[in-house]
Amino acid sequence: MNAKKVAILVAVALVLFYVITQPTQAAEAVQGLLGALRDGAEAIITFLKNLFA
Repeated sequence: MNAKKVAILVAVALVLFYVITQPTQAAEAVQGLLGALRDGAEAIITFLKNLFA
């Protein structure tokens, strides 16, 4: 097994452990990440609207 596959498996195991042991904090972390992605997308849309307006 190469190092990349091992790293991916370890990362998945850690995420699952976090979700199982602390589901509330994991949900808040995902909500925060999705909120940041939404804010970034809105900023790009605003930029493009102003660029072509």
